Amino acid sequence: MATQAEKGDVFRALHARDHAFVIPNPWDLGSVRMLDGLGFEALATTSAGYAFTLGKRDGAVGRDRMMEHVASLAAATELPLSVDLENGFGDAPAFVSETIRMVGDAGAVGGSIEDATGKENDPIYEIGFATERIRAAAEAAHAAPFAFTLTARCENYLYGKPDLKDTIRRLQAYQGAGADVLYAPGLTKHDEIATLVKSLDRPVNVLVGFKSIRLSVAEASALGVRRLSTGSALGRAAYGAFLAAAEEIRDHGTFGFGDDVPGFSDLSKRFF
Repeated sequence: MATQAEKGDVFRALHARDHAFVIPNPWDLGSVRMLDGLGFEALATTSAGYAFTLGKRDGAVGRDRMMEHVASLAAATELPLSVDLENGFGDAPAFVSETIRMVGDAGAVGGSIEDATGKENDPIYEIGFATERIRAAAEAAHAAPFAFTLTARCENYLYGKPDLKDTIRRLQAYQGAGADVLYAPGLTKHDEIATLVKSLDRPVNVLVGFKSIRLSVAEASALGVRRLSTGSALGRAAYGAFLAAAEEIRDHGTFGFGDDVPGFSDLSKRFF
């Protein structure tokens, strides 16, 4: 059984290689164990994917329940686990710092903090305050008794502000505040990704698995990207297949979806 310290060192080392690695995002124990068995090197949670399992929208799961979820996933795999911590579940830097300590206690060796406020009329924190929040998170992360990898996220592109210059400015500030990995979900153009990578001196994560971006692991590596995450995409793929099957039954009274699903024994052997 790998210790948390060993997992933390493994996770940190993955970012130091000269090519990108994929960190897929499971949403429950079953998906963790399937991905673990497929040979991936690390896993990351998805706040949206987990919320869907509870019949909730993304952002509607509180911190305490999320920590219970993280603890169950971390205990179910030997792989390093990083956690989608949304905005830290609160505004104040001290609250964000406490969230980092809690997720470390839950067994994770990494986590991301975003600069989205969760408020429709004011979706992105002011850069100075956002940087304070990352600094508080970084101080807590780097005080852990193991290597905790903190990812800082700029949410501009997800909230209708596709401003590369401001995104770079923000991520440079978060880098200066102590973030270990930088991430701007929603970037899709290869030239913009390359510009972002060249403007930073920390490993960069890119979100893949949605229609507007076509980026292979080899292409990402050539651009200087060091990590690729799938966010809610795998969960949406599973729910999408479920929805299509259910609609076929409802609308046509047929069951053709069964022709393409894995057999019971094929799936069962992936769980342990």
